[in-house]
Amino acid sequence: MNITGHNEFEEIGTMNIFLKYQHVKYIKSCLLGLAMAAFSLEVAAEEYTLFVQPVQSQEQTQRAFKPLTDYLSARTGQKFKVETTLNFVTYWSRMRKQDGFDLVLDAAHFTDYRIKKLGFQVLVKLPDTVSYSLVTNESLLLFDAEELIGKKVATAPSPSLGGVRLAQLYPNTLRQPVSVPTNNFADALTRVRSKAIDGALVPTPLVSGDSTVNTVMTTEPVPHMGLSASKKVPAELRNKIRKALLDAHTTPDGQTMLQKINIQRFNPANAKQYDGYASLLEDVWGY
Repeated sequence: MNITGHNEFEEIGTMNIFLKYQHVKYIKSCLLGLAMAAFSLEVAAEEYTLFVQPVQSQEQTQRAFKPLTDYLSARTGQKFKVETTLNFVTYWSRMRKQDGFDLVLDAAHFTDYRIKKLGFQVLVKLPDTVSYSLVTNESLLLFDAEELIGKKVATAPSPSLGGVRLAQLYPNTLRQPVSVPTNNFADALTRVRSKAIDGALVPTPLVSGDSTVNTVMTTEPVPHMGLSASKKVPAELRNKIRKALLDAHTTPDGQTMLQKINIQRFNPANAKQYDGYASLLEDVWGY
């Protein structure tokens, strides 16, 4: 009996050890499953590129709009990164090839071009309109655009809206300023302030309230920059992006993002608002 009882205790002990082993094995299996699920979600996340027109240098643009891509990544579960190009010539070339352009934040004529030619959908826009200002250094007080004929005037070259507008201001090839091309508008403004050139045509927001320059004239306004998405961006993700940006000014994390990129809010947008502005590109090579 004693021997039998001893064997029974051994069997019970062995069973307990077996059950504990199975319990530990189950827990490990669950943890492994969770880890694999998390890994699967990470692998499933796609990376999308937000292109921003080169108003500033590449480094300045990437730094300025990184809060926007961080916000979109957090709100949609996908990955977003900022990219731009050295200048508008390269920007235009890559746009026509659709080279990595998933989301784009840029001017009205580019937005309308992509809607009509490349099948993009505009999702949201910056509030109001934007114009361009012809400015000189504060020490060079000129009051008419014709006073800059023969003088050095810089802007980002066509097909930037500045380059297009400058050509419109001086249609007579015999009566034009000496055009000084720059990679971006910030560079043109820097040259004016340093008196390296006589004038510059830049987006008005860049010089709003700036006492270091004298505004000669301001062009007709156009709808402010729009954010548009290519056909490669799934419809469900486009809707998430639109909602995240339209709601941004109502949430703490959205408000923080808007403050960092110096935008009050995003407004609803549609193709009709930009209709016709692509015509400004009709004389640009490759149109």
